Amino acid sequence: MTAEKKPFGLTLLVDKPIEWTSFDVVNKLRYTAKRVTGRKKIKVGHAGTLDPLATGLVIICVGSHTKLINDLIGLSKQYTGTIKLGGTTPSYDLETEIDQTFELPPRDSEALIKVAQQFVGEIEQMPPAFSAKKVNGQKAYHLARKGKEVNLKPAAISIQKFDIDPSSFPDINFILDCSKGTYVRSLAYDFGKALNSGAHLTSLRRTQIGNFKIENAHSIESAIEAIETADIESQ
Repeated sequence: MTAEKKPFGLTLLVDKPIEWTSFDVVNKLRYTAKRVTGRKKIKVGHAGTLDPLATGLVIICVGSHTKLINDLIGLSKQYTGTIKLGGTTPSYDLETEIDQTFELPPRDSEALIKVAQQFVGEIEQMPPAFSAKKVNGQKAYHLARKGKEVNLKPAAISIQKFDIDPSSFPDINFILDCSKGTYVRSLAYDFGKALNSGAHLTSLRRTQIGNFKIENAHSIESAIEAIETADIESQ
């Protein structure tokens, strides 16, 4: 009889690099976990995706810890980033080129902050066409990239804080606390629209998920090392 393999589980905080998808991180760490444990299959998942052009905190659950994902995925999120006023892109960020330009709103810090505060609370938000939302069984971004019409429905979200710093106008730096399901790209687009202008997201970093903070996150290399040095026998 073969010896029964002991359970193996880890939860890792990872600082996702720019241009990596969340699934790139999962796949990289799954490969490491399979190699370390000697198993052909091992579950690895993330507790909330992050766009390729964003950096920051992703929670990765390995092995038996994947059962924690449903609880972790509902936690609130915190982001920092930059919104550029005066132009929109189809993806609402830098994935696509500017398609429309607009006159800039007045450089009035108080007025800009007042408009930003209109988004705080329980609101309805339309997801971007360039998103992973399903439309007739297909991911919306697949349709959008083919130039096809994408019909999405607004979703209820909660924004606890949307603090902006207009000192680098027309670049608007911000700190955002929000619920799961919030598309920061859509918030950027809607903010520009509320100013009778246009806007798109130029940088985004996730700094916190629930009580988990980016300061405690591993680099990809460090996360690989954490799996390699884990005490498998005691898991």
